[in-house]
Amino acid sequence: MTQQEIARRLEEVRSRMQRAMEAAGRKPGQVLLCAASKTQSPETVALAAGLDIDLFGENRVQELVDKFDKGAYGGKRADMIGHLQTNKVRQTVGRAGMIQSVDSEKLLRCIQAEAARQQLVQPVLLEINIGGEASKTGAAADLLWPMLEAAEDCPNLLVQGLMTVPPKADTEAENRAMFARMYRLFCQAGERGYARSRMEVLSMGMSSDFEAAILEGATLVRVGSSIFGPRNYTV
Repeated sequence: MTQQEIARRLEEVRSRMQRAMEAAGRKPGQVLLCAASKTQSPETVALAAGLDIDLFGENRVQELVDKFDKGAYGGKRADMIGHLQTNKVRQTVGRAGMIQSVDSEKLLRCIQAEAARQQLVQPVLLEINIGGEASKTGAAADLLWPMLEAAEDCPNLLVQGLMTVPPKADTEAENRAMFARMYRLFCQAGERGYARSRMEVLSMGMSSDFEAAILEGATLVRVGSSIFGPRNYTV
C-alpha cells in the first residue's frame, strides 16, 4: 500500500471522527486515533507514521518488538492492544508506550516487577470484558475494583484508564448501549479517587463502530482496516 492510499483512507477516518465529535459536542483533540497496525509490515507502518496518526497499536508482541526496534513508528507512541501473556512482559515493558490490555492482578504484578527492574513507570489500561463474552479476553466488570486496589501497591505502574472490545451488536443502539455502560464504569472508577489510577483514557471503538464509541465517551479509538485495508492474516 502506498503512502498516498493510506493518506486517502486516513482522511476519511478523520472526517468520520470529526463528525462524531461534533455530534457529541466534543472539541478537536479530545479523541486520539490509534492506528491498529497488526500484520502490517515495518515499511508500511513507517509510511503511515508520517501521516496524521496519533499513535500505533499492536496485537502481537513480536510485531511490536520488530517494528519498534526497526524505528518503524517514526518516534510516535506504540501501544500493546492485544492479549499479553506474562512470559512476554519483559519484551513489552519499555517498548510499549502504554499496555492497554491488562486484564488480571497477576499480569499487573508481573508488569510491576519488570518495570521496577527497568527503573521506569509503565502506563497501562485495564481491559474490561464489558459484554461478558467467554470468547474474549478482558476482566469481568466486577473484577475492576480488585485490580484497582492491587495497582495501589504497584509504584512502577500508572493506570491511566480502561479499554474494552464490546460484543458485536445487531444495531447501533445496542452498540451504543454497551459503550455507554463502559463509560459509566469508567466514571465510577474515577470517582473512587485511587492514588495510582487516573481515569483519563477510555479506549473503545474500532473500524466498524468508532463513531458510536466517540458519541458515548471514548477518548481513544483503535482503527485498523479502515486505514490499512483488509488484513493479510497469512503474514
